[in-house]
Amino acid sequence: MSTPALELAGLRKSFGRTEIIRGVDLKIAKGERHAVIGPNGAGKSTLFNLITGRFPPTSGTVRLHGHDLTGLAPFEINRMGLSRSFQITNIFPKMTVFENVRCSLLWSHGYRYSFWNMVSRSRDLTEGADRILEQINLTARRDLPAGVLSYAEQRALEIGITIAGGADVIMLDEPTAGMSHSETDYIVDLIRTVTQDKTLVMVEHDMGVVFGLADTISVLVYGEIIASGTPEAVRGDPKVQEAYLGAALEAEH
Repeated sequence: MSTPALELAGLRKSFGRTEIIRGVDLKIAKGERHAVIGPNGAGKSTLFNLITGRFPPTSGTVRLHGHDLTGLAPFEINRMGLSRSFQITNIFPKMTVFENVRCSLLWSHGYRYSFWNMVSRSRDLTEGADRILEQINLTARRDLPAGVLSYAEQRALEIGITIAGGADVIMLDEPTAGMSHSETDYIVDLIRTVTQDKTLVMVEHDMGVVFGLADTISVLVYGEIIASGTPEAVRGDPKVQEAYLGAALEAEH
């Protein structure tokens, strides 16, 4: 059996006496598109923060391609091949769209802590950034300050930044939150394209997006995974219907 891209074993997180994540076990296969859904307050963002090193677990382990991530800083985890976006758009608004993407390429192109290198003269960096801009359909916005982009375009830019370092496990936290139907369609098509042959883990409330993108869905309720399986299996699970999915699907209509 091949090593999972991401594996959570006995993962728990408490803040004081309050236990938020209560023993999560989960395996996500390489190349899988995996959605984590659940009601508000279920612990989804906390789970993301545990995986990416923003929070240390109270107990349990997170493994990336078999390597234990316990104790590693977020930047170290990123350099091992896991990258994430955030619920709140996280870009440099005064820098150009091109400069935002170029910054995210520096480490993977060998630029460490060298302040005398002129990145503007690097053909590899320029070509790499332009390829990503083409992937995320922002070539026409290349030289604009990122802060003037529309909301959907800023989210697309953030996805471009997320994939720029070459990570093979991509985590997206509510990538379509606050979008219109047309903006959502744009972002879903973009996600489908840029995560081709990569492992995708996403938190998302829009059930249309979840069932349109995910190969596997895990349902998190009060810090515990109550079901995990194909979209069809999860949709028909009585526990999921009772705890979350019925109300969520009704809210879509």
